[in-house]
Formats: sequence, structure tokens, C-alpha cells
Amino acid sequence: MKPSFPEFFNAPIIVVGDVMLDRFYFGKTQRISPEAPVPIVNVERLEDIPGGAANVAMNIASLGARCQLLGITGEDEAAVVLQQRLDAVGIDCHFQKGARSTIIKSRIISAHQQLLRMDFETPFTHDEAKPLPNLSAPLFTQNKVLILSDYNKGTLAQPQPLIQSAKAAGLQVLVDPKGKDFSKYRGADLITPNMAEFESVVGAIHSEAELLEKARQLIIDLEIAALLITRSEQGMSLIHADGRELHLPAIAKEVADVTGAGDTVIATLGSALAAGQSLQQAVILANVAASIVVSKLGTATVSSPELQAEYQRHQGAHHTDHAIAGAVTTEQLKTAVAQAKQRGEKIVFTNGCFDILHAGHVSYLHEARQLGDRLIVAINTDASVTKLKGPGRPINTAERRQTVLAGLADVDWVTCFAGDTPEALLREIQPDILVKGGDYDKTGVVGWEIVEAYGGEVKVMGLVENCSTTAIVNKINQR
Repeated sequence: MKPSFPEFFNAPIIVVGDVMLDRFYFGKTQRISPEAPVPIVNVERLEDIPGGAANVAMNIASLGARCQLLGITGEDEAAVVLQQRLDAVGIDCHFQKGARSTIIKSRIISAHQQLLRMDFETPFTHDEAKPLPNLSAPLFTQNKVLILSDYNKGTLAQPQPLIQSAKAAGLQVLVDPKGKDFSKYRGADLITPNMAEFESVVGAIHSEAELLEKARQLIIDLEIAALLITRSEQGMSLIHADGRELHLPAIAKEVADVTGAGDTVIATLGSALAAGQSLQQAVILANVAASIVVSKLGTATVSSPELQAEYQRHQGAHHTDHAIAGAVTTEQLKTAVAQAKQRGEKIVFTNGCFDILHAGHVSYLHEARQLGDRLIVAINTDASVTKLKGPGRPINTAERRQTVLAGLADVDWVTCFAGDTPEALLREIQPDILVKGGDYDKTGVVGWEIVEAYGGEVKVMGLVENCSTTAIVNKINQR
């Protein structure tokens, strides 16, 4: 049975970390300064938004969950503004007032482009952060999840007292890490580095196998329950201490700004876990939330209605909580297919150029999807399409073709195969059914011998008449 959407209002969370104020100056740029070759921005609007750990809290509040926030600020105007913004959305703040100024990150924005960022910050000292464990301990009984949001500004330089106290109180501990030493997070339940942060700790990654090997070793070394690696356009990889894996492709979106995407991910994870969701389901929701927030400019949040609508759109009628449709690499596809087969799901495979998607393609893919539980669409590379179809083709690049196909409800995974035929890919993933459209018998299907040799089926389906990419292109060229 598909899990229900979480009731975030029943999710109490405590966030401890580096709070800051994100300050945006918006204006028009119409001339260059006579003093230096730089644009002059006529500032028309100032917007102050809570950033860092405070942005994590804002994301939690936006989802409708209950949040308490602990951090360090100065005794200044920025701290007052920060407190006002957080109070306005119902976040319960417990700030340690330090001798240093509140951290401010100022950005100059013109025509939806960031021209300059200015940081006003001095890292907080251990003495300033020392009271936080005692401040937070009484609050642990009121919460289910502790999120440590580390921006390497000193607040979480020594987080072990927080981790141990929270674990003793029965909280799940999630960490958004920074720096090259993750040993300070030992004993947490989940750490969520991005790929660059992960590689800064374990070294360069050259393959999916190496990523898994190093992730598992890090889990052992840190005595943590799981590791979630966020991988930008390659999605997310969740690795459990017990060996289980979940690899989610990124959901295709036009990226406007990645600022704060990590905050949205860990806020959604924490909120979903506090609301009683499994870690796997929480990661799926976080992947959807990340796709929403990167389409927004600046430090942004995701609301519960936004998340629910996007989640339902991508889950579709046939998707389970195991994966979300999307473009994947060959290595990711192999892992996803292996997991699907372990669950007893039947895998259907088809391939082609799919240059300009038309009614014939949609009908054919829908029919193919009905033959099993999962549908893989493998597409030719751009060079291969040119070789097969001639100069001027493809009309759409492989990346665009994958994006369009991934948007279809009937398609689970889209991948791009090397070479002119998918034979190597068929040998690796061994789908249950190989499907091809045409008016020939199965011996005309590339790879049929491979599939039947391991006991799979080959099916040839008829195509919708008068639907052809080549015919569409020719008709356009005649106009």
C-alpha cells in the first residue's frame, strides 16, 4: 500500500546550528560606473530572509511542522530582524547572544542575476557555543528529531554533547555537515553531505561501486545509521548501515538558484521522520522538495501543498514508494533494476531515438508499460542519432529527450546508451521483456537473441499510423 502523505503538524523538531541573515538588494542596472568597470545597481528593494540553520527552520515551518531553533547571534540590528522574521512564522527561538556580530550574507540582484555577494562574518568561539547543549537538553523531551545545521561558523565545532544528549532522550539526529572532518558527528543517525563534501572527506569518486564502498566504510567509521549523498543532477543516494541502498534520480526542473537547497532537503527529511514516515519515504519527499526549491530564486522554502502536489504528480498511479521516474546513469539503472527485481517486479525495456515525441510514441509507451511493473526507455546518443538519421538530427539533444520522456507517467527510468545498439545494456540489466514497435517479427528486434538466451520475452507492437518523427520534420521543412 502506498504510504500516506505525512501530517506535518504532528512533527516537532529542534534545529541547532549556524544562524545567519540573508540580505538581498534588488535593483536595475542600466549603466557602468565611471569610477571602475563595474555595473551601477539602483537599489529599489531590500529583502531580509533567515539563512543557514534559520533557513532550515523556515523550511520546517513552511511545511507546517513545529520547530524550535537554537543558535548564536550578536546583539545588533540583524539579530532583531532575524528574530522578527522567525517569530512571524511561529518558530520558537532560543538564541545565545554573543559578543560578535550576527552573520550577514548580502547579495546584489539585478534582472534575476546575482552580481555580487558580501559576507559579514567572524566565526563564533567555543566559549560562545558552550551553553547550547545545556540550553537544548530541556527541549529534547518536546521533540522527535534533532537537526544539526553546520555551516562551519563555530556553533557546531564540538557537537558531541548535543548528539549524545539527543540520542539519550530518544531523538533521531540528522546532520547537514561541513568541513573535512566528519568524525565530530560520530553516532548520528543520518549525515547528508553533498558530493563535494563527501569527496572532501573520502577522496575522489570515479564510479558508482567506489561511491558505495567508501560510503559504507564511512558509515562504519562514524558509527552512523545511514548516509544520504546529494548529487545535483545525478539525484540522491541513500546508503544504510545494513547494506540497503536507494538511488533516486534528480527530478527534471529548470534550475533558477541552488541557494539553500541543502536546507530544504534536511528540513523535509526531519519533518517527514518526525511525522512518522520511514527514512526511505522521507528521502523521496526530500528529493521532490529539492526539485521545487531550486526552481525558485534566492533563499526559498517549500510549502506542504506545493510538496504534496509535486509528489503526487511524480508518483503517478503506478509508482510505488521505491523510486521516482527520471533520467538515470547506467550504474544507477543497474542498481534500481536489481532492487525492483528483488521486489518481484517485472521489467519492460524499449529503446529508440525518441527525437520529437509524438502521439505514436505516447501510445506505444503506454501499451509497453502495461506489460510489466517498470518501464525503461533507453535512448541513442546524439552522435548515434546523427549516424542513423543523417545530418540535422537529432532535433533535440539527449538531455532534452530524456527530460521529456521522464515526464511521462508511464516511464520509470530513462537512460542513454553508448554505441549504436543497446545490446551491451541488455546484457547488463537483463529486462524481463524487450519491446519494439514495428511491422516485422521478433528477429528484426536488435538484441532479441540476448533476451531470449537468459529466458526473457521479446514483443513487437504495432505503431500508430501516420505518426513519424521523420515525417514531422519533413513537413516542417516544407513550410
